[in-house]
Amino acid sequence: MHTGVLRLFLIRHGEAVGNTEMRYLGCQDDPLTEHGHWQADCLAQAFRTLPIQAIYTSPLQRTVATASAIAHACERPLHVEARLREASSGIWEGLTRAEVLARSAEDAQHLHQWEQNADCAPPGGESLQAVQVRTLEFIDELVCTYTNEWLALVTHVSPIKALLCATLNMPLINARHLFLDPATISVIDWGHKPVLRLFNAHAHLGWTAARWMQTAF
Repeated sequence: MHTGVLRLFLIRHGEAVGNTEMRYLGCQDDPLTEHGHWQADCLAQAFRTLPIQAIYTSPLQRTVATASAIAHACERPLHVEARLREASSGIWEGLTRAEVLARSAEDAQHLHQWEQNADCAPPGGESLQAVQVRTLEFIDELVCTYTNEWLALVTHVSPIKALLCATLNMPLINARHLFLDPATISVIDWGHKPVLRLFNAHAHLGWTAARWMQTAF
């Protein structure tokens, strides 16, 4: 039986083009903005002195660009892992919530169901439940590969939220109450009884630099 603990640094990628308008990016492969590249550099500086053993990234270019900066700073190889990709938004990819609601009454109804049920997926997309299954499968493999190491996983909102819900042993639908800013860090000590150490941290960007600090609500 594996009794060790992995310290998982869960990093959301820097700001991508579609993020500036709060679009459902899913697997749409938007690049980082200029601000997103600055955020990636800030992340790299934050991780430079940490004993990171390995760095894994989703294959999408917004995560690869973010992870590459960190890997360079840590002088570690970068591993691409498809199971860290964002959930597909299906036919809604590239749209805002308002645009989905305006498409049709059927889209509006489906959107409300998706927001209330973790087993529901966007048309042609992937549910949060499915994301959790593949993400946990990957973590189980990491547990078999590493013992008492610090790992950096550069990924997206859905995989991070799926792991947070598993850590806190709470229903997946509660992920709707968690907000993750671009280029933030969450930390889980993953073992027999996982512990959440940090959530949506952005000290490396500056206290007021997080998106949620830019507007009242």
